Amino acid sequence: MQKCEQLYEGKAKKVFLTDDPDVLIVSYKDDATAFNGLKKGTIVGKGAINNRMTNLLFQKIEAEGVPTHFIQELNDRETAVRRVEIVPLEVIVRNVAAGSFSKRLGVEEGTVLAEPTIEFSYKNDGLGDPLINSHFAKALQLATASEIKTIKDYAFKINEILKVEYLKAGLRLIDFKIEFGRFHGKIILADEISPDTCRLWDVESGEKMDKDRFRRDLGGVEDAYIQVAKRLGLEMESK
Repeated sequence: MQKCEQLYEGKAKKVFLTDDPDVLIVSYKDDATAFNGLKKGTIVGKGAINNRMTNLLFQKIEAEGVPTHFIQELNDRETAVRRVEIVPLEVIVRNVAAGSFSKRLGVEEGTVLAEPTIEFSYKNDGLGDPLINSHFAKALQLATASEIKTIKDYAFKINEILKVEYLKAGLRLIDFKIEFGRFHGKIILADEISPDTCRLWDVESGEKMDKDRFRRDLGGVEDAYIQVAKRLGLEMESK
């Protein structure tokens, strides 16, 4: 497999073509953004952590029967993935009230929800990724009814898998965002799972161990990312 020209550069990754039309190479960056790009910065080492953590978790998820885009980790920052057509929906699963959920609904942050919730955001930076429901998604032809059912089923299954994996690492999974894509007509998990996309609180102290440290200027961002990676069994260099 040969790495070819750059196809795309996003907020957190660069994507490259390869000599295989079904395979892309994703390169993770240290750039950090929040609030739909209004806040920007750098989290040193984030790219390597997010790449390796995503690959670890995607393989665990695939082993439980949910297909993913993962093919092969090439180095600390680069991974070969299946070339998908991204479904333009951000899928958010919540176990505990936090962030925008608490603000919108007036629910105190940290309140355990009676059952996990699922939300869809329309992936459109120009519109600020507005919340929509499954009827909107079907009406706008973003996904079919069958695809939405598959996405929901996969999302809740991924939630159960991640809760177990993070709990073994002494972390509570508060909520997370995932994305899916179409690969030869089949819905598969794509993008990443990392402290960028998950809210993770220490089981004992309740300390935030995720991107909220960047969003809320809490400090210790790099150390928190390294600690999460190490707890999951990844060997990472401390600062």
